[in-house]
Amino acid sequence: MSTEVFDAVVIGAGHNGLVAANLLADAGWSVVVLEQAGKPGGAVRTDEVTEPGFRNDLCSAFFPLTAVSPVIRDLRLEEQGLRWRHAPEVLAHVLPDNRCVVLSRDIERTAASVDEFARGDGAAWRSLFAQWQDIREPLLEALFTPFPPVRPALRLLRHTGTADALRLARMLTLPARRFGEELFDGEGARLLLAGNAAHSDLSVDNAGSAVFGWLLAMTGQDVGFPVPVGGAGELTAALVRRLVARGGEIRCRCPATEVLIANGRAMGVRDGAGDPIRARKAVLADVPATTLYGEMIAADQLPSRLLEDLGRFQWDSATVKVDWALSGPVPWTAEEARGAGTLHLGTDLDGLSAFGGDLVRGRSPHEPFLLFGQMTTSDPDRSPPGTEAAWAYTHVPRGVTEDRTALDRQVERIEKTVEANAPGFRDLIRGRYVQGPLELAGHDPSLVGGAINGGTTAIHQQLFFRPMPGLGRADTPVDRLFLAGSAAHPGGAVHGGPGSNAARAALARAGVLGDGYAAIVRAANRAVYG
Repeated sequence: MSTEVFDAVVIGAGHNGLVAANLLADAGWSVVVLEQAGKPGGAVRTDEVTEPGFRNDLCSAFFPLTAVSPVIRDLRLEEQGLRWRHAPEVLAHVLPDNRCVVLSRDIERTAASVDEFARGDGAAWRSLFAQWQDIREPLLEALFTPFPPVRPALRLLRHTGTADALRLARMLTLPARRFGEELFDGEGARLLLAGNAAHSDLSVDNAGSAVFGWLLAMTGQDVGFPVPVGGAGELTAALVRRLVARGGEIRCRCPATEVLIANGRAMGVRDGAGDPIRARKAVLADVPATTLYGEMIAADQLPSRLLEDLGRFQWDSATVKVDWALSGPVPWTAEEARGAGTLHLGTDLDGLSAFGGDLVRGRSPHEPFLLFGQMTTSDPDRSPPGTEAAWAYTHVPRGVTEDRTALDRQVERIEKTVEANAPGFRDLIRGRYVQGPLELAGHDPSLVGGAINGGTTAIHQQLFFRPMPGLGRADTPVDRLFLAGSAAHPGGAVHGGPGSNAARAALARAGVLGDGYAAIVRAANRAVYG
């Protein structure tokens, strides 16, 4: 049998792999995507797992960074049938004492909510949002391009001026708790920032956590936390339709087990049946860095210093997620929470600090911080009329919920936390689907040990430290092999940045920059790895 040949082989049909494949197909390349699972999408999938008629998102559910990503915008997925919806309110943080602060796309609604906690915080919130609007475009361009983003950074500097750029840089290094305390007097606005920062694996007291809280809060204020009509899987379906229309091919239940290398250059892959598939121009890997370097490439093909650094790679915290089919809307006692798509539950600001501290020490928090999603409130197509498809997840230390008894204890804590602010919630449960770390990795092997961000978001593993000290780009020490998954800069969440960066690096290596580009990468690799 003759060896199949494509211009590019993409390993993994998660959203980053599909973004990369689409961009290569746009350039006229022949592309095949090899996916281990039975369906494409990775962590962007929807299934009826609780009860027939209830469409539950298996992992990703709300898509604020998708909404502002220039990568996704330029793919024009609406032309492939993708449609978006919003809940009446973006987010509500419900405190244990039942006070509630609301983030709304209506700036006056948000300002009034934070003013209830401290008069004057509404004006401070408007000022913070005005700053976001002023720098939004150059900042997003810098965020979603390879590091260092020289041209976008220069545009941002020209836009802000040196003094404000330095103040912005300082803000991005702050802990989320400190950032909120510098700007606001009341706990409401501080919680909108700190609770959003806790979407990462960082404690609100970690340096650098402010940037995550600020980015998600400002994005929510700006464009909301939209959801695809019909489920997260509709985003995947649109990417698949676009790729197939351009001649790309996706093969499910067809894992790539090995990257084939000759003379330091990626030549293709070997599939699960042992057959080689040739890549004329590039291999792009939407897989964890530990999988690519630790399993798919022989150690003698990699620099010894890279393998040493790989041993220091740090995963983010594990995750426990519960999906429910509910017979009616959640009976929140805080009226403002009823229209929110996303809710934060279980802790005040001190509780967020304690929650993060427990995770750092490897202790399972007794008072969990929950992210809760009301999906039918956001999109009526998710469940039968009068019902609610809902979910919640919380972070736990790695390795503590990998037996059923420990997992059941976490589910009990999650439901107890919801019940505290919504008495009668448990009586509404007609179906439940539980995913601990092992189950999450079972449906998407990239969620190693229940990690959902492709590695910690702490500053020591960001920018040119991601996934290890190196280029901060998609290029690898193997010529024509590119890392396209969330382990690469700019990291996790559904924005397509890693996939886009990998595709553009592959095109640059094969195109107008040619051998000059390869020489630059080789020189950088020598500087890093010797």
